[in-house]
Amino acid sequence: MALILIVEDEMPINVLINRNLKLVGHECISVYDGEAALEMIQKHTFDLILLDIMLPKMNGYEVLEAVKKMNIPVIFLTSKSSLSDRVKGLTLGADDYIVKPFEMVELQARVEALLRRTNKAQKFFVLSNVRVNLDGRQAFLNDKLVDITPQEFDLLVVLIRNRNIALSREKLLELAWGYDFEGDTRTVDVHITKLRKKLGLDNYIKTVYKLGYRLEVLD
Repeated sequence: MALILIVEDEMPINVLINRNLKLVGHECISVYDGEAALEMIQKHTFDLILLDIMLPKMNGYEVLEAVKKMNIPVIFLTSKSSLSDRVKGLTLGADDYIVKPFEMVELQARVEALLRRTNKAQKFFVLSNVRVNLDGRQAFLNDKLVDITPQEFDLLVVLIRNRNIALSREKLLELAWGYDFEGDTRTVDVHITKLRKKLGLDNYIKTVYKLGYRLEVLD
């Protein structure tokens, strides 16, 4: 997975982002001001930078300008929500712009989308005797191709990209089916049952009481 630098001066937000990105398999390094960010960038080759704008010592715009030639993808995380701020951030070279407060699931999705665009996303996922080709949209059990439907695969991908995180049925519908889906949450239960059976994932796709499901992947 990716090596991600988190540049955020609010410690609770920084810690939360770090913890959640590590849960899904990324390696993260946290710093709390712009100067520390530049020092860390000299020591490591990062796949992605999550960058606040309002930072001590050196603001996010200045950090972005300094790292622009390194071709490291950058997502701004900021409370500056005006259109002019968004335009400025993107014009300066940020790849994406997320306004606080945001849901961690949204951040996960934006991170994965950007890593895919830059060819740094995970291409294969392996869990026990299951192997998933994320680009090829194929799933294998004991090295044998399993016949799963496109919608089942979409749900599987959502679980993989948010592994170790409990997702409500409503959130799974939103992420795997889309906002315009008119069915109810029982659809999620049906598809989860099929995935468990087809891929032998009963011990890994956990039911979260009164909420939804979690793909549990232990290190």
